[in-house]
Order: sequence, then structure tokens, then C-alpha cells
Amino acid sequence: MVVWENPSRMPSRESYEVCQEEKPLVQKAKREANQEDILAAALGMRMGPQKPSATFWQPLKLFAYSQLTSLVRRASLKESDWPSRSEKAHNFKVHTFRGPHWCEHCASFMWGLMAQGVKCTDCGLNTHKQCSSLVPNNCKPDLRHIRKVYSCDLSTLVKACNTARPMVVDMCIREIESRGLKSEGLYRISGFSESVEEVKSRFDKDGEKTDISVNAYEDINIITGALKLYLRDLPVPVISFDAYPRFIEAAKLTDAEKKLEAFREALALLPPPHAETLKYLMAHLKRVTQNEKFNLMNAENLAIIFGPTLMRAPNTDAITALNDIRYQRQVVEVLIKKEDVLF
Repeated sequence: MVVWENPSRMPSRESYEVCQEEKPLVQKAKREANQEDILAAALGMRMGPQKPSATFWQPLKLFAYSQLTSLVRRASLKESDWPSRSEKAHNFKVHTFRGPHWCEHCASFMWGLMAQGVKCTDCGLNTHKQCSSLVPNNCKPDLRHIRKVYSCDLSTLVKACNTARPMVVDMCIREIESRGLKSEGLYRISGFSESVEEVKSRFDKDGEKTDISVNAYEDINIITGALKLYLRDLPVPVISFDAYPRFIEAAKLTDAEKKLEAFREALALLPPPHAETLKYLMAHLKRVTQNEKFNLMNAENLAIIFGPTLMRAPNTDAITALNDIRYQRQVVEVLIKKEDVLF
């Protein structure tokens, strides 16, 4: 309790209440001054006796200060705190940032007027170029950073959408099975290329909201064409480059038991999203062959179509790639006929 020696100097009730109301404002001003000092230090600015006005600080705070706490915390993590095992590497590209940016690995400022660092096109992670090689392979793709569905890496799209398979494969196969399994020449007859490109553009723009129903595209061959185009446009085919040689070797075997075992070993080399997509597609093609008396499409016919679509020789000469075509057909034919045994 405060005792005033001179009661006449004792503050009035009104002035006391004003002082109490001003205290939070003073504390807030001090906090903001401290924040500006921290931000100036991060930017390497030297503050004179006359500090910049509030209008100078506002855009910097909007762009930068909101990131400082998380970035400093991220940089303070020990190496053992990072995820030790990853599933996907980052897809870094040189990037020019607008406004001040900090490296999300070392938390240091990224200098320069152009191409200050690199940015992962799949998850949006920003780092120095030299820091990008130190970042763990823990990329978690975000749909906001994926500009198109076609030509997008299969695993990237699956992880971004949190689905088992690409939406294009699921939606097209459901539509084909609902109204096209008995269509003569299914997958062999091509739809109008303009319409197929239109479906592609719609998937790139609208994603899973794309309308491919009979009301939008009456010709089922347009939907089969869109599915084949998606599979051809994949940067890494469904049967990945790493697994390709093992599938070709398996197709060359003549012993039935050894061939099936070799196929199982080759399938185990596929990344999970690729294996799940291949399994779903082969089950669908098996159902297509079960309607052969209507659509006239057997396993051999489908294998001729889907062999080069699902497999591409990895960085080999033209002669080898040409010789592999027949084995590509044999691989897909075995996968269709033995679908119930292999998957």
C-alpha cells in the first residue's frame, strides 16, 4: 500500500485511471520498437537516431516478420531432429523472390535482386542454392504449387491430393466401366484429338471437379484417349525407369514359374503410387478382356497399345529401344493375364 506524505499531491481517481489505460499502450509501443530493431538486424540495416516512419515498416512486417519466428526455430533444430527417412526428394528450381525472403534451412537472409535462391515447385520450400543439397528429402507436395495435372510426376500428384492413385486414372476408368466396356475397339479407336486436348485442359484447370460424363463427352473414345494421353505424358512412366530392366529381363524368361517370380521381384521395385496405379489399371484391363465378344479387345491387343504407354526405355540408344518394343508388349500382356496372381 502506497502512503502519500502530502495528500494534496495525491493523484485524482480520474488521472489514476488514465495512467492505468496508458500502460498497455506504452508497453505495446515498446514491443513494436523491439520488433523493428530485430527486423532491422535481420535485414542488416543500420538504424540512425531518426527511425523510419510506420509506413516504412508495415510492408516489411507483412512480408518478413511473420516468418522470423518459425525460421529461427527451424534453423535451431539439430540435425537429428529432422526426419531421418524420407519418401520424396524436393524439386528445386532457381527462383526470383518478391520482397525479403529467408532461407528455410539456415534462416539466413537471401540476398540479391534476381535468382536469390531456389524454390521447390512441389511444396514451396525456399532455400539458398547451396543449402538445397543439405535439405532432407521430406517433400510434402501442396496442390497450391502444382500448376497442372498432366505432365506432373505421378507420386507428386498422389501425395498432394492424398489419394492412392492419380485422379485422372480413377475418374476415367470409372467412366469407361460405367458405359464403355462393350464399346467395339475400346482403346484402339482414338477420339477426336481436339476433344482429348480439351479434357486435358479441364483436368489441369478443374482437377477432380472436371466433368467427363456422357453429357459432356458422349464418345467414350475421348475418355480413353484422355487416359492414354495422361499415361504417356508422365515424366516417369508407370513402370518406372529403375524397374524397367527387371521387367524386360522377366519377359525374356521361358520357364513359367521363374517368369512369375521375376515379375513379382520387378513389381516390388516400383514406388508405392506407381504400383497401386498399375494394379488398378491391370484389373480394369482384365475386365475389358472379359467383354471381348463385344469390344473385340483381348490381352494381346491391349498390350500392343499400353506397352509403349506404360514403359519407356531409360536413356538407351534407339536400336535397343526398338528391340525392347516386343518385350514391352509381352510385359503388359503377362500383367493383364496374371493380374489375379501378381497383384
